[in-house]
Amino acid sequence: MTDDPVQRLRELCLALPEVYERANHGEPSWVVGRKTVVTFSERHPAGRVGFWCPAPPGEREAMVATDPERFFRPPYGGRSWVGVYLDVPVDWAEMRELVHEAYRLVAPRRLADGLG
Repeated sequence: MTDDPVQRLRELCLALPEVYERANHGEPSWVVGRKTVVTFSERHPAGRVGFWCPAPPGEREAMVATDPERFFRPPYGGRSWVGVYLDVPVDWAEMRELVHEAYRLVAPRRLADGLG
């Protein structure tokens, strides 16, 4: 497995049913249907590397309050989306759980239910 955060995210996202990659303002994002699961960015916040994705209501605030060195409020997305810095030590098992939860929130039920 690679240490490149984009490649690690790509592997996590493309392993999900019917997810495909597309560019979003010149940076990779992963989508199911027409809904974004994960957006990667090396520009927002400025000078940081991270991604953002949907999270259950209230979870973003708890994550940011608990660990602001790892989580942030992203500049784009939705009200409950959470940002994750990737320029700090990353627990990729935790990132897998976060990406799977984001997928369950936006994927059609027939796909999300099959994720387990």
